[in-house]
Amino acid sequence: MEARMKSPANPDVVTAIQHLMKAMHAGGVDPRLLDLVHLRASQINGCSPCVFAGVQGAKKHGETEERLHTVVAWREAPFFTEEERAALALTEAATRLQDGAEGVTDEIWDAAADHFSEEQLSAIILGIAVTNFFNRINRTVREQAGRAW
Repeated sequence: MEARMKSPANPDVVTAIQHLMKAMHAGGVDPRLLDLVHLRASQINGCSPCVFAGVQGAKKHGETEERLHTVVAWREAPFFTEEERAALALTEAATRLQDGAEGVTDEIWDAAADHFSEEQLSAIILGIAVTNFFNRINRTVREQAGRAW
């Protein structure tokens, strides 16, 4: 597969994304959790550059190989906290909208709200949305995994 564009980024869009990322990281959520959210949404969407970048970023934040290899099967893996499970369930429900799934049910929302403040939930939701945004752009332009942005 070959990339369709050499540089799909508009400078104004890059600036806007930087502001969104700053707001997300100011929400009081552990960066490792945001990395897991990013990785899981990117896995669902089949976005290889975001999966690659997600793993690299998570490693920089101290994430373990064990957890990175099993986030795709987090429900069955013993390595995740209840807080992380709530965030991953929220990520999957918000990302799989096109699959005909229910979306974020009250049960999923309540579980997340039990673990996170509204400010933290806002950061997680923004992280999910931004990841889905990147995933769709990267899949459209056939961005390649491993390329430095």
